[in-house]
Amino acid sequence: MTRTPPDYVPGHGLLTGRGAVVTAAAGAGIGGATARRLLEEGARVLISDAHARRLKESEAELAAEFGADRVTALACDVTDETQVAALFDLAAERHGRLDIVVNNAGLGGTADLVDMTDEQWDKVLDVTLNGTFRCTRAALRRMKAAGAGGVVVNNASVIGWRAQRGQAHYAAAKAGVMALTRCASLEAAAYGVRLNAVSPSLAMHPHLVKVTTPELLAELTSREAFGRHAEPWEVANVIVFLASDYSSYMTGEVLSVSSRHP
Repeated sequence: MTRTPPDYVPGHGLLTGRGAVVTAAAGAGIGGATARRLLEEGARVLISDAHARRLKESEAELAAEFGADRVTALACDVTDETQVAALFDLAAERHGRLDIVVNNAGLGGTADLVDMTDEQWDKVLDVTLNGTFRCTRAALRRMKAAGAGGVVVNNASVIGWRAQRGQAHYAAAKAGVMALTRCASLEAAAYGVRLNAVSPSLAMHPHLVKVTTPELLAELTSREAFGRHAEPWEVANVIVFLASDYSSYMTGEVLSVSSRHP
């Protein structure tokens, strides 16, 4: 049965006064929806993306709605350690502290393993897994030094649990994000930092439509329990929960934002 999405949930001030960083936050996907939700909950947000033009447009839109004092943007390629360091340095400079980091940057693609090149494999792994590693490391170093706790939320995928043809590189990367989250959470607990991940199935956004065939999207949608894809803001709601004090005793968890757990 096809169902329509629920009404949009208004903010409740869950993150008032906190400083956040969101990667891959330009546009209409999960990153952009998360940045907006964090702002609606009262946070100050530094958004980043590798696409400078789209990032500038997103910054202007959010600043007009929430105030220029609460929104900052810096282009960042998460495969470049120098750019990652600059991003987190700016967060400390603008926010004074780093409370929340949402690692959303990821890159997909479709290729059977026998046809996949080293370059295809390396590119997906470097953005999706290594980029999450670089940003998590940068966040934890600063949070540990500050001694004030903090939260990291990583964006994984149900494909890290289940098999799908043509997705060996992406599935390996997302499974790696899950394992990275679990292991790092044990280390970070010693200095009061929590790490969790969300694992969405199908959250529709314009970029996904461009890189996926209508036939595959229809097939994937038909498998969902609600008979529809998720809205990006529905995934962002779960990220906000993990970033808030409502999840204060949760760390090392991977939450499936889907009926399609393995």
